[in-house]
Amino acid sequence: MKRLVTSLALAASLTAFSATGVLAAADAAGGPSSDDLLKSATNTEAVLTYGMGPQAQRFSPLTDLTADTVKKLVPVWSFSFGGEKQRGQEAQPIVYDGTIYVTGSYSRLYAVDARTGHKKWEYNHRLPDGIMPCCDVVNRGAAIYKDKIYFATLDARLVALNRETGKVVWNKKLQEYKEGYSNTAAPLIIDGKIITGNSGGEFGVIGMVEARDAETGELVWQRPTIEGNVGTLNGKDSTVTGKTNASWPGDMYKTGGGATWLGGTYDPETKTLFFGTGNPAPWNSHLRPGDNLYTSSTLAINPDNGEIKWHYQTTPHDGWDFDGVNEFVSFDLKKDGKVIKAGGKADRNGFFYVIDRTNGKLINASPFVTKITWAKGIDIETGRPIYIDDNRPGAPATADAHDAKGKSVFAAPAFLGAKNWMPMAYNPQTELFYVPANEWGMDIWNEPITYKKGAAYLGAGFTIKPLYDDYIGALRAVDPKTGKIVWEYKNPAPLWGGVLTTAGNLVFTGTPEGYLKAFDAKSGQEVWKFQTGSGVVGSPVTWKMDGEQYVAVVSGWGGAVPLWGGDVAKLVKDINQGGSLWVFKLPKA
Repeated sequence: MKRLVTSLALAASLTAFSATGVLAAADAAGGPSSDDLLKSATNTEAVLTYGMGPQAQRFSPLTDLTADTVKKLVPVWSFSFGGEKQRGQEAQPIVYDGTIYVTGSYSRLYAVDARTGHKKWEYNHRLPDGIMPCCDVVNRGAAIYKDKIYFATLDARLVALNRETGKVVWNKKLQEYKEGYSNTAAPLIIDGKIITGNSGGEFGVIGMVEARDAETGELVWQRPTIEGNVGTLNGKDSTVTGKTNASWPGDMYKTGGGATWLGGTYDPETKTLFFGTGNPAPWNSHLRPGDNLYTSSTLAINPDNGEIKWHYQTTPHDGWDFDGVNEFVSFDLKKDGKVIKAGGKADRNGFFYVIDRTNGKLINASPFVTKITWAKGIDIETGRPIYIDDNRPGAPATADAHDAKGKSVFAAPAFLGAKNWMPMAYNPQTELFYVPANEWGMDIWNEPITYKKGAAYLGAGFTIKPLYDDYIGALRAVDPKTGKIVWEYKNPAPLWGGVLTTAGNLVFTGTPEGYLKAFDAKSGQEVWKFQTGSGVVGSPVTWKMDGEQYVAVVSGWGGAVPLWGGDVAKLVKDINQGGSLWVFKLPKA
């Protein structure tokens, strides 16, 4: 871990540059309003939010592209991010008024002409020495609001730029990067507030959700995700998160992890933010008896004041690094003649959860991978896992031998998750979720550990291994009413990119082998593919411009798999890195 942090810090210091806004244009008035963002899921001429709508269903109402017409989908241009700053490109583009805004690795942001691929401006955030990103130097996307474009950076800052010129409007410090904090998620803007999560759970930080004034960047409220820590509201202390020492021993709540590193979603119907929280720190669960709230959970938060409405913990007392950050996607569940305001979540621990989004009550939970060793299932009445106690890694020796390891176990899924960060999609026409899953396990054991500020805080060792010879990744169509898998596409390498679905009965996703692929949303039949030249680990989007339907995706292999993947990383070591934005369109007949 120390070698990884050092190498990333060195690379960042060698390759980070200052802002280079190159378009000398007057500040343009207008831009997307709060109402535009709330209605963005139905806007077919723009992509205004991460998730293609605040609920993050990643569904487009466009119908020009179908299983038949997608064969005519062709590339129109490709834009290179340039230089040697490649590594993982996990971004989702934002598209507005003929411009594509896309982030790149090492905290960069580009504005590109959507018709020609011509660069309008580029912002390179100046990264300091010593940044400590856990899982590559990625950035997952920007947010747009009125005349500004916003994104978070690896040194835990939030930057607002003029969307026409790329000039910095404000630049705010979120947390202290020297303590292990960083930021990789796309921000979310609700009612004039910009909502962010944080990264750094592997360094014993405190997970937080923050709301800032989108015009000024000033903090409105802050909600820690670890029980016992105090929130703030309008510059003053507000309430304690949970109850101090209710589920954490001693002072461990002060270094408890629970980072909100994937960002959040928002449901306009219930006026609720949903943020997932990461693993507890350290991984060695024997050091922290209790449920360790609110780690490995989904939190429902009031966007006005940051208060927690309800929580659902997917992995209480986590001992396998099963972060609960995966997106909570609001949808209407039609079941037994009723329509339930629900939310779906494909958790890192291998279970697909359907939860009543008004109160956090579990509706059902089913496996979406073939092998789960840590639990027999989920008790529907209590909502808690039915643990297999023998599959928890053993406590390390308590003698003076500090290198003494605890009992090693083989656990599945691996800590990189049955589904990691890569966002799924929900199609309200097929009533199916499309989940990018991975089939792998791990040897995992606990080790002695003590907390040191700014140092890795794991207390565990591990090696990831594939479960099957013929595939690791699997795109699966999951029926939330029953939990059944309707169809699946198996991929040799892990799937690490996001998913898009459309009213044209299509599902798009990328593969590490370099392909952007399209599938029939009902049958799973592959109907189109294009080789981008590097692994696709970004999230595709679609919109209509000049009467034609477009699709865009970022290409560039990287992320956590080559850094943490053990035996799996060896299988994909020859995939070329890259950094480019590909844009396709369906030409007019």
